[in-house]
Amino acid sequence: MKKNLKKLVALALSLTAGITAFTGCSTKGTNTSSQGKSSGPVTLTYAIWDKNQEPGMRAIADAFEAKNTDIKIKVEVTPWEQYWTKLEAGATGGSVPDIFWMHSNNFVKYASAKQLLDLTDKVKNSKDMSMDNFPKGLVDLYTFDGKTYGIPKDYDTIALWYNKKMFDEKKITYPDATWDWNKLLEAAQKLNDPAKGVYGFVAPADAQQGYYNFIHQNGGYILSQDKKKSGYDQPEAKEAIQWLVDLSQKYKVSPTQDKFADTSFTQYFESGKAAMGLFGSWMVSEFKANDYVRENCNVAVIPQGKQRATIYNGLANVAYAKTKYPEQVWKFLEFLGTKEANQIQAEKGAAIPAFKGTEQAWVDFSKEFNLKVYPEMLDYAVIMANSKTRNKWQEIETDILKKVWMKELTVEEGANQLAKQIDELLATEK
Repeated sequence: MKKNLKKLVALALSLTAGITAFTGCSTKGTNTSSQGKSSGPVTLTYAIWDKNQEPGMRAIADAFEAKNTDIKIKVEVTPWEQYWTKLEAGATGGSVPDIFWMHSNNFVKYASAKQLLDLTDKVKNSKDMSMDNFPKGLVDLYTFDGKTYGIPKDYDTIALWYNKKMFDEKKITYPDATWDWNKLLEAAQKLNDPAKGVYGFVAPADAQQGYYNFIHQNGGYILSQDKKKSGYDQPEAKEAIQWLVDLSQKYKVSPTQDKFADTSFTQYFESGKAAMGLFGSWMVSEFKANDYVRENCNVAVIPQGKQRATIYNGLANVAYAKTKYPEQVWKFLEFLGTKEANQIQAEKGAAIPAFKGTEQAWVDFSKEFNLKVYPEMLDYAVIMANSKTRNKWQEIETDILKKVWMKELTVEEGANQLAKQIDELLATEK
């Protein structure tokens, strides 16, 4: 799900500037009279950004169309790199998709600009779907000012991927639920092989697949529960960040941050140049398609610190507020929230479905990996930090912590600066 954080923040900032220009343009429609009434089968556009998930979304659409012969669903795939730009341009040009995927990073901006269809009453009165079937964290993630705007689609957690071949060569036991930070470091030191350009672990300045997990494992937090204070100036956060930074700066078992600018931490792992790394469940499709990873690697639960924790996030299906077909759009959104639709998504290996109890088919779709660890970790998962000013403080977070990883700031300096600036932004939220 999550792509390169730098790209994500840049796109989010672009959205911040462009979303204020959104107009009241309505979506492109088909088979519509002058009064906006349907004179035949209605075609709704469903926009997504992952080509790997297209078969799953198409299968869901087919199942829906079989039950609703007067509604057709056009699944439209736009790569992540262009998705948000295209969505913004569509808003100003009158061609916003009727239904589309929403990421938590951009949700507040779209919801606050009144670009999303309010689903509160529809959800409350639905007889076919219930928000009780989804993790509460995901439901809350797509709730704004007490109103529901998104139907949870999927979720992801973060796990430890490891190279079995390297472990076997060093006669090291594979990672399991007993692993903690000490065991992770010990194994990374044994697997580190500078002569071959192989690192024991990849530890970039990455939030969702990195320091967020370790901060929570150390008893810290990113934002307080009331979203009024950052936790970066707390000792638990500083200790976790220092431990991660030390993996490259002190122990030399990870590439330094400047090396990640040329070769991503994913590429290190996929090319056999890193023995271990933390990766989200959205990476499964890519890893499965990579011959080296498929043949030599597997996945285990994330190692624990003072306590168990893994960050989880998820997508939602949302609708354009000014769609010409609100009733037909709701029918499809309602179906997307059913067990049937989530089961189809799982069986196609698209993503871990948000509907509780439908994960097994997703696990079984890729039996070459121990994927059951991803849904199992939901028991102690912590929802991705979010607030109304997230796009702003996330940019600051990325900038300052990269300086820490690059030794331009100490952990103490960086964490204190970050906490101060995030607190100032949180104080502006109403």
